[in-house]
Amino acid sequence: MTDEKVVELIKSGDEKALEFLYRKNYRMVVKLIMRNSGTEDEAKDVFQDALIVFWEKVRGNRLVLTSKISTYLFSVAQNLWRKELDRKLRNSGEMKEGVSLPEWERQEKVEVIQKCLKSLSETCRKILTLYYFDQLSMVDLAKEMGFANADTAKTKKYKCKTELDKLVKLNYRPSDFQD
Repeated sequence: MTDEKVVELIKSGDEKALEFLYRKNYRMVVKLIMRNSGTEDEAKDVFQDALIVFWEKVRGNRLVLTSKISTYLFSVAQNLWRKELDRKLRNSGEMKEGVSLPEWERQEKVEVIQKCLKSLSETCRKILTLYYFDQLSMVDLAKEMGFANADTAKTKKYKCKTELDKLVKLNYRPSDFQD
C-alpha cells in the first residue's frame, strides 16, 4: 500500500490504514525504544501515541508529509520517547531529593482537575477516574468500559485526557497556583 493510499484511507476514517501502519512499523519503534533504555511495553505505548498523532494530523488536514510515513512515525516516536526519558529523569531526581508538592498545593490542583472533570462527558469522567484514581490497567479499563481491546482503551483515554488538559488550560493559568 502506498503512503498516498494510507493517507487517503485515514482521511475517509478507514482503520485498515492503522492496521497496515502497525504491521509495517511496530518492530522499528520497538527496536528504537529498547535500544534506548525502554521496554517493549513502553515501546507499544509510544508507538500507539505516535499513530494517534499521525491519525489526528491527517484527519485534521494538518499533515505536511515531506518524507515517507515510516520516517515520520519514527521521528514522532523518537521525540515522544525523548520526552518520556526526560520526564523519568526529572521524576527520579525529585524522588531522590525528596522534593514534592506541599499538601495544600497538591490539594488545590486536585480540586481544579475535579472541577474540570465535571465538564467532561460521563464516559470520559469514568475512563479517567478508572485509570488515574483507581489505577486500572489498559486491559482492565477496556473490560470495564466494554471496549474491544487495550489499544482502544488507550486511544479513548488519550482523547479524554487531551480534552481535560484543554479545559484546565482554558480555565486556569499557572499563576492561579502560585502565591
